[in-house]
Amino acid sequence: MNNFDPNNPSDSEDDDLGGLAWNEFDWEHYLREQDDVIHRYIGFYELFTRDDERLEKVARNMGWAMSPSEAEENEDDGDAGGGPYTIQQNYIYVATRAIYLKLGREWERIAPDPALVPQRLAVAFLSALNRGESGAVLAVHALDMGDFAMAISLFKRTYGEINRAIAILDEKAAGHSPALLKYRADALRMLFDLREISLRMMDECREAIDSPADDELE
Repeated sequence: MNNFDPNNPSDSEDDDLGGLAWNEFDWEHYLREQDDVIHRYIGFYELFTRDDERLEKVARNMGWAMSPSEAEENEDDGDAGGGPYTIQQNYIYVATRAIYLKLGREWERIAPDPALVPQRLAVAFLSALNRGESGAVLAVHALDMGDFAMAISLFKRTYGEINRAIAILDEKAAGHSPALLKYRADALRMLFDLREISLRMMDECREAIDSPADDELE
C-alpha cells in the first residue's frame, strides 16, 4: 500500500480526454471495467485473508507499484483501458471500496434475520460502515486534488467510524448467535486493514505536507 505518491496522485497523461467526447456507452463500459478491478482485488484479498502481509501481497498481485522501479514500469503500461484517469483507478479507492464491499455483502446475508442479529445492532453497524466508506471516498478525492490536510481530516473521520464499528460489534454483542460470532471474526480482520490503510495514508499525507514536491520549491 506504500505505492501511492501523494505529491502526484493521478500522474496520468490521459487526465483529460483531449477533446474526445465519450458517450454513455463508453462510460458504462469503462465503469464496468473498474468494477472488475474491485472484484479482482476481492479475489486476491480472499486468497491471502489469513496472511499477515495480505495488503502488500494483494497490491503486488494487482500489479501495483511496490518500489520506484515498479512504479516506472506501471506508468509505461498506461491506464486501465487507455481511458482518462478517474478516482476509480486510484489504488486507495480500489482497496477501501473492495474491503467495504466485502464487509457489506457478508453483513447483508445475516443482518436481516433478528434471530441472527439484533436489529438495532444491524442498523448501527451498517450506518458506521456507510459513514466510514463515505469518508474514505471523500479522502481519496482530497488526495487527487492535492489537498493533503483535508485528506488527513477525512481519513481521521473514517478511522473514527471504523473504531465505532469495531466497538458496536464487540464480543458480548456478537454472542447473540454463532453466525454473528463468525462474522465478527472475519470482519475484525477487514476493519483492522481499513484502519491500517487510513493510518498509512495519514502518515504519507503528513510527509507530503512536510516535504513538498521538488517543483513546488522552484
